[in-house]
Amino acid sequence: MSTTTTVVSAPELTSTKIGLVVSDACSKTRVVAVESYFVHPKYGKRIARESRFHVHDELNASKKGDRVEIVPCRPMSKTKRFRLVRITQKSAVSNIVVA
Repeated sequence: MSTTTTVVSAPELTSTKIGLVVSDACSKTRVVAVESYFVHPKYGKRIARESRFHVHDELNASKKGDRVEIVPCRPMSKTKRFRLVRITQKSAVSNIVVA
């Protein structure tokens, strides 16, 4: 008796965004700034836009200054619509509090 197994690949995360953590003040929530560019229709100059997203970080793993990858998810609160996938680059400066 032969059995065949089918491998189902995970759906590609096409709407992932990479941004910088700008705030880690709240527990399990990070504010991530994602920069995007567009060309001005009349002048042809590249213009940078920054969007800020509230991101769910279950383990409180990311810190301010880290570069992270986020993906949209179900609404978790009034403003939280993204979750943290992974930390792509840790911050060079450590958050040391000197008393």
